[in-house]
Amino acid sequence: MMSQSQNDSLTRVGPGTDAGEVLRRYWQPAALSEELNTKRPVVPVRLMGEDLVLFRDSEGKLGLIQRHCPHRGADMCFGRLEDNGLRCPFHGWHFNRDGQCVEQPAEPEGSRMHENIKARSYVVEERAGIVWAYMGPGEPPEFPNFDCFRAPDSHVFAFKGLWECNWLQAMEVGIDPAHASFLHRFLQDEDPADSYGKQFRDKAANTEIPMTKLLREYPRPAISVDETEFGIKITALRHLDDGRVHVRITNQIFPEAISIPMSREMIITQWHVPIDDENCYWYSIFTSFKEPVNKELMREQRLKEHRLPDYAPLKNKRNNYGYNPDEQERETYTGMGLDINVHDQWAVESMGAIQDRTDEHLGKSDVAIIKYRRMLRAAIAALKEGGEDALPMQKVDASTVFGPISVDAIAADGDVDAAYKTEDGIRRGGCSWDAII
Repeated sequence: MMSQSQNDSLTRVGPGTDAGEVLRRYWQPAALSEELNTKRPVVPVRLMGEDLVLFRDSEGKLGLIQRHCPHRGADMCFGRLEDNGLRCPFHGWHFNRDGQCVEQPAEPEGSRMHENIKARSYVVEERAGIVWAYMGPGEPPEFPNFDCFRAPDSHVFAFKGLWECNWLQAMEVGIDPAHASFLHRFLQDEDPADSYGKQFRDKAANTEIPMTKLLREYPRPAISVDETEFGIKITALRHLDDGRVHVRITNQIFPEAISIPMSREMIITQWHVPIDDENCYWYSIFTSFKEPVNKELMREQRLKEHRLPDYAPLKNKRNNYGYNPDEQERETYTGMGLDINVHDQWAVESMGAIQDRTDEHLGKSDVAIIKYRRMLRAAIAALKEGGEDALPMQKVDASTVFGPISVDAIAADGDVDAAYKTEDGIRRGGCSWDAII
């Protein structure tokens, strides 16, 4: 358990807050690129408690500036997209993509007042189907050479979803290997061949065992964690009855992302991005090591579960997440359908908008969560003492950070390291793009 002040320190994200200042030292997903694929590419963004507007100017370049005009606070999401910038309809003040006011047409002829007016703005960059923002001081860090950033556009697909809870509890569900044996337990196994684009529907590594069956029948994984240059490597071992060991390697990418295997050919890299203290988006990049991603199918699958334009899930707390007691008896452990995102959503939203960690009791299976919280507290302390270089990935050349390896494997002889590295090596060696690390 932790004190309320400690809980506040780890969860609050506004400017000047402990965790918020740490998160601002890293690139943050601000929007999906597809959100700008409209006749008028102007998108409202709420990110870490700040209201912003994202736009693409007439040169095709992106700007991210404060949502409320510095003049008298009108909403710039209704601004006129013209003259290589965004013009406020209230009095015609015009801002470029850097937030600089370049014109005040109602002011006296020759006025230079505009030179001293600048809207708050942030650096943005487009990668892997996502628009990223850097909201911290100084120059933004380099992007690491993660698989999702190295793969060509044809082999990645990005999507997002809204969760009505704090970012930390949303992220922590992804570094909890034990929960999949319960929360995502399927009481019937479907044919993995019919399950493209769905997690936990493949066969377990190089076996004939469906992942759903393995998770259901081996609910007590032995979990270990190792600190890495990017965050934490999490190893979950499930000892099968025939003497083999199922090895699942997942990762926590500091400060708020995870990397997990989706299937034998695909991984998911997922950021849990604070909208504010009580809401967040998960942004997922699906990366294929084999065939090009079927983006149309994957988007269609997810739009059956989400609405636009806010990417809110159709199943939510207002309709009890689609809970069906008959389904819970016969098909799934939760009774909330086959989409595991809904299972996770229920788990993290049902904790409350901000989980009360003063009344929780962690066990040995929570080792990765314990380790991560210590890392976050250490990063907060280092930043307060001026030790910004001590933050994960800040003290290394990001171009040398590859992977991370996220894979399922079978160790037939007990050599866990050899098993997962061999499985990952086979996958990378047969990849159509340069995935070698």
